[in-house]
Amino acid sequence: MNKNRKNVEEKGDIIIQSCAGIVLPIALMLGAYIIIHGHLTPGGGFQGGVLIGGAVAIMYIAFGGDGVKKAFHLNRLKASESIAALGFILVASLGVVYGFGGYHFFENVVNKGTEGYVLSSGSIFLMNFAVGYKVLAGIGALIFIMLSTLNKSEE
Repeated sequence: MNKNRKNVEEKGDIIIQSCAGIVLPIALMLGAYIIIHGHLTPGGGFQGGVLIGGAVAIMYIAFGGDGVKKAFHLNRLKASESIAALGFILVASLGVVYGFGGYHFFENVVNKGTEGYVLSSGSIFLMNFAVGYKVLAGIGALIFIMLSTLNKSEE
């Protein structure tokens, strides 16, 4: 009976890995779409970043801790989060440096495009992108840390 159970678990692993191979690209593309179109539709940097950051959890479910460690590096995720936060602050500071009619933090100084298009919001698009990148790196690092402690407690 144990042999049959082991075979079922192996088949489950193949099914989960196959499903992850389908779901992972869809989740990444949908997350990127939500980040890029966040100023035009409901959603934005935070929602898209969480969706992309969840890729770490999908990788763990499908490929285990070793698969996650091969695909993601904790130090890179932490550095990416810091770079994204710095990028957000720099874009927000453009209003102070290039403010028209006054110098205000978060002032929109980038030329706006045609309404309804991706580049129609000026610097809001850049801030939304920075938030999405920060959240995906932060959530990814958080899930990575939680999963690494899970692996240690299982041993």
